[in-house]
Amino acid sequence: MMSVELDVFVGNTTIMDEEVYQLWLDGYTVNEAVRVRMEGGVLEEWEASSEVLHSDTMDQFRTFQMCERLLHSPAKLANQLLFQIPPHRQAMLIERYYAFDSAFVREVLGKKLSKGTKKDLDDVSAKTGIALKSCRRQFDNFKRVFKVVEELKGCLVENIQQHFLMSDHLARDYAAIVFFVNNRFETGKRKLQYLSFQDFAFCACQLINNWTVGAVDNMVEDMDVDLDKEFLQDLKDLKILITDKDMLDQHKSLVCTALRGKTKVFNEIEANFKNLSRGLVNIAAKLLNAKDVRDFFIDLVEKFVEPCRSDRWTAPDVKLFLTHYSNSAHILDTFKHQAVWDRYMGVIKSCILKMYHD
Repeated sequence: MMSVELDVFVGNTTIMDEEVYQLWLDGYTVNEAVRVRMEGGVLEEWEASSEVLHSDTMDQFRTFQMCERLLHSPAKLANQLLFQIPPHRQAMLIERYYAFDSAFVREVLGKKLSKGTKKDLDDVSAKTGIALKSCRRQFDNFKRVFKVVEELKGCLVENIQQHFLMSDHLARDYAAIVFFVNNRFETGKRKLQYLSFQDFAFCACQLINNWTVGAVDNMVEDMDVDLDKEFLQDLKDLKILITDKDMLDQHKSLVCTALRGKTKVFNEIEANFKNLSRGLVNIAAKLLNAKDVRDFFIDLVEKFVEPCRSDRWTAPDVKLFLTHYSNSAHILDTFKHQAVWDRYMGVIKSCILKMYHD
């Protein structure tokens, strides 16, 4: 009698195919997902029939739907017993669920996360080519994160990471979204269309790290969401740079002396210095009004980016000018607002350099 050895393996780990998960997230129906999988050659790979493929896809879609409510508060995913999901898989499910399309976020950035905006998602879907179901998931994710972290003390990025268990990079992007919703920055105007979500997210990070209450005191309410009112009040003192004629002339003279022979647009800098300086200082002086905070990016484009573009400045020209424009204020005899000036210009310089492209 011949003995037969059998290796038997029994497991109850929930089967989750990453590709099928992505199709579910992208808003495909079961039939559409089956078609995509067939076109990808999965039948040949597994030597399976289309019926088996359909049943497998439907089964996985059902699993994802059952997991969805857990993904709404990711901490529950680790503690539930219904699905056996290893930790690295849990991390993948969460990260992908909260990931978003840059074309989608660019359309809704800065808008109220309200029923009205949600009604307009049909248009956003048509414009971006992203399935309506996926647009709704992404919108609801933004709203959910905003609601949870809106009232929390402490660092915005850390709060998002702690409650939603997402990667540092994704948490930073969500922090930017929350910050934009809270301050209602205008991002939809035609002259801002050239700016990407990542341009705005970079600027949001600069503002959060330098201009919010949390930048000076890390245990206050809404610390990373609200701009520091005292700082905004102090910005009014910078007006002296453009209202005091001697100071304006001295500032111009210092910058031009430093830049002579260093750039091809020297003549344009000399001719336009006072207009550019007025533009930058007036943006500062107006930031106490919520409406002017909203127009912050439009103002930067209109008062600085566009004039420099039309005079054919290169990005290195812009960097050179802003560096000397910012630093030379240190040498002005009667200028008493150095700390406020540095806190203001550090952010302005970073944002303009990020925004200065085609």
